[in-house]
Amino acid sequence: MRKALDTLYDASAWIAAIFMILLLIMVLLSILGRQFGFHVRGTDAYAGYMMAGAGFFALAHTLKRGEHIRVTLLLSALKPPLRRQFEIFSLAAAVLLSGLLAWFSIQLAVQSYTIHDISTGNDATPLWIPQIAMALGTTILLIAFIDEFIGEMRGTRKVASGDESLRNE
Repeated sequence: MRKALDTLYDASAWIAAIFMILLLIMVLLSILGRQFGFHVRGTDAYAGYMMAGAGFFALAHTLKRGEHIRVTLLLSALKPPLRRQFEIFSLAAAVLLSGLLAWFSIQLAVQSYTIHDISTGNDATPLWIPQIAMALGTTILLIAFIDEFIGEMRGTRKVASGDESLRNE
């Protein structure tokens, strides 16, 4: 199960990277269009969709690598038993909130599909297509928070340190 979950988080990160590359292509296409006098419809809208997709698909992988912002000042001041209770409470709240976000993201995509909602831009993209990225990304984030919560309850959770990012500055 651990290997499957880690593969899911890594795949999510790779999908986020693909969205970032597609975002770059959209921006470059827009720049080249201005420079050489041609226009590709919807590049601004598609760049926005790609940015949202990259952000949502990166959430779970970022969480599992310990790169999300944490209030370590408060955690470091707590004694171990109280710190664990605080972690359990925080993770339970995160599971609830990410579950709500995933649920409503899925509902939004389904509703957009049902009513044939399209973007107001000149590309007229069916909105359920870009909304799938948000729905899937938040669902994978929910799975990651459940994974963290269960690990904390079992006492097997290893909190990834975000110190690596500090060494890059």
